Amino acid sequence: MSNVQTAKQRFEIIGNDPKLNRAIEKALRVGPTDISVLITGESGVGKEAMPKIIHAESHRKHGKYIAVNCGAIPEGTIDSELFGHEKGAFTGATQTRQGYFEVADKGTIFLDEVGELPLPTQVRLLRVLETGEFMKVGSSKVQKTDVRIIAATNVDMQQSIKKEQFREDLYYRLSTVEIELPPLRQRKDDIHLLFRKFAVDFGRKYNMPTIRLEDDAIRLLEKYHWPGNIRQLRNTAEQISVLETERSISALTLQSYLPEFRENNLPAVIGSAKKDESDFSSEREILYKILFDMRADINELKKRTSGQSTSAPASSEEHELYYEHEEEPQLTESKPLEILGLPENRSAQSSDRYEFAEEIQEEETLSLHEKEIELIKKSLERNGGRRKAAADELGISERTLYRKIKQYNL
Repeated sequence: MSNVQTAKQRFEIIGNDPKLNRAIEKALRVGPTDISVLITGESGVGKEAMPKIIHAESHRKHGKYIAVNCGAIPEGTIDSELFGHEKGAFTGATQTRQGYFEVADKGTIFLDEVGELPLPTQVRLLRVLETGEFMKVGSSKVQKTDVRIIAATNVDMQQSIKKEQFREDLYYRLSTVEIELPPLRQRKDDIHLLFRKFAVDFGRKYNMPTIRLEDDAIRLLEKYHWPGNIRQLRNTAEQISVLETERSISALTLQSYLPEFRENNLPAVIGSAKKDESDFSSEREILYKILFDMRADINELKKRTSGQSTSAPASSEEHELYYEHEEEPQLTESKPLEILGLPENRSAQSSDRYEFAEEIQEEETLSLHEKEIELIKKSLERNGGRRKAAADELGISERTLYRKIKQYNL
């Protein structure tokens, strides 16, 4: 059995993705050394497993291993947590306290979410990396520590450096070796394996039969974009295990546990995994659907208009009236003929057709609102008046749907 497979079993890592295997292999290679390592990847991809592998493979494995979530410690106390403080250093400091760097001497410190460190703390950390020296808060005495630092972050460090939120020199000291973990959506073949493992674990934990996904549910599971990665997958498996009485899970049941799922995976939806999209983006999605329906109506109008023009000859310029582009020409009072590509000495018939083009424009404008109203009405009917379900189907927020209902008096 290879070292990678052994590490997977020991640290309960599930999956056979090549990028995941490469990350584990790098962790095993750097373990025996003392170089600093930076682990990158989205939130929830399992970055905390890598420093454990590195520590277990190092000569420090019998020393302390301390994991610190830098984003969870208030800015005012993080220096005290990391480096300790002297008695009376600040209000409430009733006794001298050791910091993590003093406690973990000869061991390993894992700084999770290191990108959240405030700038003054970054200066202190840089000094530890370069000289192994630090001072407690409220002390002028320099202390030495022999600690290996492994850091992790889910933010774009280059962008943080550009915004002067993270020191460039500290970044290069931390990232002597960089290990990147892939997001779950790039590990399609591993998604069902992970879900089955979680389902078995929760079945045992809650003393109930293990849930099983039907074939259509497996396809849906692998198609979903998983913005929360493994953490979200585990949470979903636990919810279904506890809440569903039927242990065979269909795609329809699974979909109710997957927020913001879109069957067609439009880039407007999948492009951002975060939930901070504006109402403008949400409304744009429903307009996409409306415009697709309108295109069919416009094409039908083109055919009818072309049929009317067979009774009299028409120039190639006049045929430009039935525009082939998605964007219709904007008519103005000053030069309507020039914009439409019609000659100034147009015949009576071409004049009629010009007026007909204006009617098409008005109909399209009216049709936009009518189509939106029609879509909302049909969705509400299909969902029995349940506004949340209708909003999910339309791809807009409930707040936007409420506003539309009020606007159109539905």
